[in-house]
Amino acid sequence: MKNKIIIACIFLIMLIIFFVINLNTQQRLESRSSKIFSIDSNIIQKIIIKSAGDMIELSKLDTTWMIVGHDSLQCKQNLIDSFFDRVLTLESETTMTKNENKWSIYSVDDSLGTNLEIIDSNANSLGTYIFGASSSDYSRCYLRKMGSSEVLLVNQNVMYNLQANPMYWGEVIQELDPSPNQEL
Repeated sequence: MKNKIIIACIFLIMLIIFFVINLNTQQRLESRSSKIFSIDSNIIQKIIIKSAGDMIELSKLDTTWMIVGHDSLQCKQNLIDSFFDRVLTLESETTMTKNENKWSIYSVDDSLGTNLEIIDSNANSLGTYIFGASSSDYSRCYLRKMGSSEVLLVNQNVMYNLQANPMYWGEVIQELDPSPNQEL
């Protein structure tokens, strides 16, 4: 009887040890999300996006966003709002690599990636980030901060929010031109 109790206690202790080891192993494999940008959108004065040789600069004058170098285009406020809502709330899910030789696999090297630079009102860069599209998971994309070798998988695909085409961000301003038949 005494041997059976000792064997049962040893078995119970072994089960507890295996349970703790298993729990610890599973916690290391979990994906932990953490916010990437800790930038207050109110201090952002300029956004520069570069992609495949194209570049666009969005600048804030008082409370209105403008497309620099395109006087005939008015910036679409809903796209600016979407940019701030989606891009600045990105969270990292996992680190894909820290190996610089693998940047091209994730499209975050200087030639393949889409660069985003955020500048404050004092003309200080708040950060330059390189985004790359995921070829296997279209609901996410990759991100690397300039100066870092770490490539992150982020929780959303924001590549379409990072267009360098002025016609994406702006619409043609319609001037009110009185027709010759109207009386003044």
